[in-house]
Amino acid sequence: MAHEAHRKAAEHHEHAAKAHHAAAEHHEAGDHKAGHEHSEKAHEHSGKAHEHSTEAHGHSQAAAH
Repeated sequence: MAHEAHRKAAEHHEHAAKAHHAAAEHHEAGDHKAGHEHSEKAHEHSGKAHEHSTEAHGHSQAAAH
């Protein structure tokens, strides 16, 4: 279970990073609406990554005891 949670966390971190890069590119180009939309997606993925990281940590702690 911990492995799956770590994998999901990593996927969401990668999606968040891509969305952050896209947001930066749109903001630099002056397209603030699209930049904001990508920032929102990045925030969503970051939150999901945190949830899965917390889950993985819990599984790892339980396995250690």
